[in-house]
Amino acid sequence: MSVVKTLTAPLATAGRLFAFGTDVLIAVFRRPFQFREFVQQAWFIASITIIPIALVAIPFGAVVALQTGSLVQQFGAQSFVGSAAVLAVLREAAPIATALLVAGAGGSAIAADLGARKIREELDAMMVLGIDPIQRLVVPRVLACMLVAVFLNGLVSVVGVLGGYVFNVMLQGGTPGAYLASFTALAQTPDLYQGMAKALVFGLIAALVSTYMGMHADGGPQGVGQAVMESVVITFLLLFMANFVMSALYFQLVPAKAL
Repeated sequence: MSVVKTLTAPLATAGRLFAFGTDVLIAVFRRPFQFREFVQQAWFIASITIIPIALVAIPFGAVVALQTGSLVQQFGAQSFVGSAAVLAVLREAAPIATALLVAGAGGSAIAADLGARKIREELDAMMVLGIDPIQRLVVPRVLACMLVAVFLNGLVSVVGVLGGYVFNVMLQGGTPGAYLASFTALAQTPDLYQGMAKALVFGLIAALVSTYMGMHADGGPQGVGQAVMESVVITFLLLFMANFVMSALYFQLVPAKAL
C-alpha cells in the first residue's frame, strides 16, 4: 500500500495543483480586485529580479552570439550571424532566463511569505472572517508575476541582443553593419510574440506553483523551507516542459521565413 501511495503521490499533487489553478482563474473575475496588493507585489518582484536579470542577460547574449556566430561561420554564412543570434535570444534565451529568475527569486519569496502566513494561521483566520485567501493574496501575486515576467523578457531581449552585438564585433571580427542588417533576414514578428507568450506562461506557472506550495506548507519553519525548495524545483521542471510544448506548437503553426 505504501508503494502505491508513493507512486501516486505526484499524480495527486498534480491534480491538486490543477484544481488550485482553476480556483485562481475563477477568483480573477471576482470583485473587489485587490489593486493595491497587485501593485505592491509587482514592484516587489521587479525590485528583487531586475538587477540580477540584467546582469544575467549580458553573458546570455554573449554566449548565444559566440555559439551561433561560430556555427554560422562554419557554413560560410557570416551575413546571418546577427539574425541567428536575435532568433536564439528572442525565442529561447530571454524567456528561459526570465523564468529562472522570476521563479528563483520572486517565486521563492512568494512561497516563503505565504508559508509563514500559513504556519501562523493567518490564512485560517482570514477564512473565518469570510475573506478568501485566494482572491485576496494569490490572485494579485499571480497577475503581478505574469506582468513582471513580460517586462523582464523585453529587458533581457534588448540587453541580450546588444551584448551579442558587442561580443560579435569585438571577438569574432564581425562588422556592425552586417550584424544590424541581418536582423530581418530570418527573424519575424511572430518570433517576438512567441517570446512574450512564453514569458507570460512561465510567469503564470511560477506564480501558481509558489503560491500553492506556500499555502500548503506545514511543519513549522522547516516546512516553510521545504515548501520553498520544492516550489523552485517543481517550477523549473514545469517550465522546461512548457517550453518544449510551446516551441513545438510554434514551429508547427508558424512557417519559417523564406530567404
